[in-house]
Amino acid sequence: MLLRNLKKIIMMKYIYALLALLVCSFWSDPSALALGGPTEQLRPTLNVVIDILLDPSLKGSEYKVERRTKIMGHVTQVFDFREMSKRVVGREWKALSPEKQDNFQKIFTKLLENAYIGKLENYSGQEIQYIGERLKDDRAIVSTQIENNGQLIPVDYVMIKEGARWMVYDINIEGVSLVRNYMEQFKSILRRDKFDGLVKLLEEKNRTFE
Repeated sequence: MLLRNLKKIIMMKYIYALLALLVCSFWSDPSALALGGPTEQLRPTLNVVIDILLDPSLKGSEYKVERRTKIMGHVTQVFDFREMSKRVVGREWKALSPEKQDNFQKIFTKLLENAYIGKLENYSGQEIQYIGERLKDDRAIVSTQIENNGQLIPVDYVMIKEGARWMVYDINIEGVSLVRNYMEQFKSILRRDKFDGLVKLLEEKNRTFE
């Protein structure tokens, strides 16, 4: 079954990585942030998302839809789900019609929401250490560490500059790429079942979360 072969520990590390993205600004050294740089651009959106996670009026399963809608509305301001979708599909992306590209982006974004963003709703204030950021042309890596049960997990956020905006398009946990992980899984499915088969599998996976 799709994604069943992922090890549980890898799943948890990506969940903690997303937690790190949402709270890294709390432990960042403002003096180390380049004016208008990638880390600084994350700060306002991340603070709003944290407020949503901690808002007592949005706690409980009865507020799940409202809470998730608010979270995703802000997460999309710092995550480039289009670029993620393009990279996990690989070379076949260019051959897809604009309609199929749009549809795949919608389905894949929903998968990430269900598999990872939903776990953020259990946020309990894990400590994050801001390490620094590296810039090269229109690419950047924002490095953090998140403490979990006494273990420091390195988390790198890979970003691309789009106009004046810096957007996250991949997360690396201890050298393991979220995008590459999905790309490797999807590669065999695309060979066997073609693009339409991949879409069907993702739709089925999303329905299981419902």
